[in-house]
Amino acid sequence: MTTKARAEHDDHPDHRALAGGTARAGVFGLSDGLVTNVSLIIGFAASGIGNDVVRLAGIASAVAGAVSMAAGEWVSIKAQNELVQREMALELRELKLNTSAETSELAGIYRSHGMSSAQATASAAEVMRNPERAVMVHAREEFGLDPAHLPNPLNVAVVSLVSFLIGALLPVVPWIVSGGNGARIASIAIGVVSAAITGGAIARQSERPIVTGSIRQVAILLIAVGVTYAIGTVVGVNVA
Repeated sequence: MTTKARAEHDDHPDHRALAGGTARAGVFGLSDGLVTNVSLIIGFAASGIGNDVVRLAGIASAVAGAVSMAAGEWVSIKAQNELVQREMALELRELKLNTSAETSELAGIYRSHGMSSAQATASAAEVMRNPERAVMVHAREEFGLDPAHLPNPLNVAVVSLVSFLIGALLPVVPWIVSGGNGARIASIAIGVVSAAITGGAIARQSERPIVTGSIRQVAILLIAVGVTYAIGTVVGVNVA
């Protein structure tokens, strides 16, 4: 990438972060960890088992879920990047073997963006003079991808792991310092507050009403808690 192109890219760090996948992994990791463990803890507690079991289940779920999510993100991003690289190689081969057709295709794309026919033809011909540059342009125009800034699988996996752990361990804290109904209420309260903050952050990032985003995230959490509480109660009664 040229110095000018890099500078233009760095002028929009928020766009880069979103495209890279780390922002998405962080937000959804936190949200998933929170919903997963609040609902699991309340479901276990509703069955009537001891505080130590609830605490152990919460910690085990946090660790297992974080590792699983991080591994899934790594595999997903790695496979996506490999697919993009394969498509880039195929596109580069087509550019070299069918230069005329690819030039016409690029000119057509430029015309669809509002360029005049003459300007589109001239611009496409200019781009096609350098196959390595041309394949980058084709990737952006045809696939909507920036091959120079593919997400790093390891970075996304680490962010996902850490954010899931944070979200999942927050509702476990009350069970470390206490137990019973007080811990249940505290776990739900922590979950509701955290869900509201997470939902508001998601809404703000997507430029939507923050209150609506918060309410939606809290509603998702409460529905999950309600379902697992009911299941835990039924299972506890039957086992007893």
